[in-house]
Amino acid sequence: MQLESLPRLDGFAMPAEWASQAQIWMAWPERPDNWRDAAAPGQAAFARVANTIAEHEPVSMVVSAAQYARARAALNPAVRLIEMSTNDAWMRDIGPTFVRRADGALRAVDWTFNAWGGLKGGLYHPWDADDAVAGKIAEIERVPAYRAPFVLEGGAIHVDGEGSCLTTEECLLNPNRNPALSRAQIEQHLRDYLGVETVLWLGAGTLHDETDGHVDNLCCFLRPGVVALAWTDDEQDPQYPISLDAYRRLQAMRDARGRALEIIKLPIPRTPICMSPAEAAGVLTVPGTLPRPAGERLAASYVNFLICNGAIVLPAFGDPNDELARGILAEQFPGRVVRQVPGREILYGGGNVHCITQQQPA
Repeated sequence: MQLESLPRLDGFAMPAEWASQAQIWMAWPERPDNWRDAAAPGQAAFARVANTIAEHEPVSMVVSAAQYARARAALNPAVRLIEMSTNDAWMRDIGPTFVRRADGALRAVDWTFNAWGGLKGGLYHPWDADDAVAGKIAEIERVPAYRAPFVLEGGAIHVDGEGSCLTTEECLLNPNRNPALSRAQIEQHLRDYLGVETVLWLGAGTLHDETDGHVDNLCCFLRPGVVALAWTDDEQDPQYPISLDAYRRLQAMRDARGRALEIIKLPIPRTPICMSPAEAAGVLTVPGTLPRPAGERLAASYVNFLICNGAIVLPAFGDPNDELARGILAEQFPGRVVRQVPGREILYGGGNVHCITQQQPA
């Protein structure tokens, strides 16, 4: 059922990611112009993520008819498979953002999706199947949905469940999303559809983030009043001025409750991650799809982790900082086990663990 009102006016708001969850949604990757070697390495990485989450809470994976048997063989029997058409597999951005009322009632927000920029910088076309995913999931779960009248992806926002929303100017103010909307109008849409009060604006997102700077690759809430920020101490690294600008902005901010923010620096991988010539050769080149050239630095970030029931699912890159990032998050989440999963193949496709998952609150 599609609703004509606004979540805020109906008393609904997006819960924080650490709130109790009913399940995690994912989508199975397959397009060979984004995932190398006919998507086999990417599928193995997605299966590892899904099977890890399934040890802590239910997982629902949408998959095409052509890939159903392959996905079923790779996934834990506890992972529910649902046949559905998609253009790619970024559930954080194509799935619904669930909002909840104080009495526990659940609804969904169905954002307009244009593949991160439409025909002016988008990553592929068509994207109509992806744009339909959120509405289909809402129907499957029998959850009423609000169709938001503007372009937004789930990875572009992060909330603390107490009225604050983190985002970036690079993404939300990009003219390839909502060129007719002012900053003030976009803020009002976030208040209306997420039920937040305060929008905390960072500048640019992580270096070379092809989503135009999604906040979930740069900075996220760990709990109310505390954020993790992708960081490097190397002043010669082109990521340094981006992280420094974000750090200074965060220092000056107050959240919706008036709190100054505690900033936890989460290091980026020590060695920049790029696709090798052999890896890049495994990606088909198709007009209208973002190419994957060898040697180009990718937007690797440990901030791109998922909080689920009882666990943190954290990407590992085979880098010395894998263990450092794991230790920092273990300190920050003493009540959850940190589960590291291989993240390089997901990164090669353009994102990581947080990008391929979407939580449904309990």
